[in-house]
Amino acid sequence: MAIQQTGSKRISILGSRHVPITHQQLIETLSYALVLAGNHLITSGATGTNAAAIRGAMRADPNLLTVILPQSLDRQPRESRSQLESVMHLVEHPEHDQMALAEASARCNQEIVSRCQQLICFAFHDSVTLLDTCHEAEELRKVVTLFYFD
Repeated sequence: MAIQQTGSKRISILGSRHVPITHQQLIETLSYALVLAGNHLITSGATGTNAAAIRGAMRADPNLLTVILPQSLDRQPRESRSQLESVMHLVEHPEHDQMALAEASARCNQEIVSRCQQLICFAFHDSVTLLDTCHEAEELRKVVTLFYFD
């Protein structure tokens, strides 16, 4: 039913930083197709899953991508910054720069979930922050699709 639904949706893709390149290519293709279909993609700025989602969305339509960072752009890894600087809709949280990354990421994920209708998550069985995010999204009655790498 969800596949046949017409009209655009706000879809979040979140996932682990530690993703093999073949999995990153699949995530990039998925985000590309979702954005080509007119959906607005929301993600964060980490390497791995989120970077792959950003690449796919940027190829399809950069205007339909929003990236929400857990902290300021300056606090992001150098390898992520060049990609993030080209994102048109970039939300930074410099007020979280003094927090531990895990806490800032949890808050960032909450914001991402609050903005979406559907969450697609790529995680390992021990990805505590991501699994907590999926449970919170389910409690908010969001459509949650969880893929495990392990």
